[in-house]
Amino acid sequence: MSDSNLSDNHLPDTFLTGIPGLEAAQFWTAIPFCAMYLVALAGNAALILVIALDNDLHAPMYLFLCLLSLTDLALSSTTVPKMLAILWLHTGEISFGGCLAQMFCVHSIYALESSILLAMAFDRYVAICNPLRYTTILNHAVIGRIGFVGIFHSVAIVSPFIFLLRRLPYCVHHVMIHTYCEHMGIARLACANITVNIVYVFHLPSRDTQHKALSTCGSHIGVILVFYIPVFFSFLTHRFGHHQVPKHVHIFLANLYVLVPPVLNPIIYGARTKHIWS
Repeated sequence: MSDSNLSDNHLPDTFLTGIPGLEAAQFWTAIPFCAMYLVALAGNAALILVIALDNDLHAPMYLFLCLLSLTDLALSSTTVPKMLAILWLHTGEISFGGCLAQMFCVHSIYALESSILLAMAFDRYVAICNPLRYTTILNHAVIGRIGFVGIFHSVAIVSPFIFLLRRLPYCVHHVMIHTYCEHMGIARLACANITVNIVYVFHLPSRDTQHKALSTCGSHIGVILVFYIPVFFSFLTHRFGHHQVPKHVHIFLANLYVLVPPVLNPIIYGARTKHIWS
């Protein structure tokens, strides 16, 4: 086997390093991440439970909110347990297939959450501009179709990542400086040109979705900003500031953007729900 490249049938295992430069403090760094994860689990689970048990909350807005909480739970649970294992137990080994699976889940959940935020924006538009037909336009069948389209859309736009990554030859020393697997992080391990990967990422149609989602109001705008600002920072540093932004800063913020939205969403919407139905 060559020391420079490996065939597709001999893809190497990946080692996730954690947060470079903070090795001595990784144990303590993981504590706030763990606390945020527990808050996200408790908050989103409580929100789902309240919506499920209260028939008055089976309106379209709260069904979309339930979907948002489910994606938040999935997003944080896909990344944080492995991250804590790396920071606390130094178990950074992960198979290449497992790394691709985690990457697929992370990006597809992000795409699905973007679709849900767009659906919530449409929900507020209908509620404000056509309130008399609100429940007619957004009945349960329509909500189910919106959910199916969101899942199909997220899987369709993220699936090419698998092909784009598996077509690349990889170096034997397959170490990813991160706490979880993401598309550009894996692509940069390749011993080949990754221009196609970069072009595909930056030509995804999600920007139009993001601009449409910003047409919503109030608490939704806060959630959207919390969701997208760290994502844009991560994408732009991968594209333009890969060597200028310290790796520990990039990884620290990447960990936050899979934790902050799941923590804040149930707080923001929970307060809104309590206000409306008290």
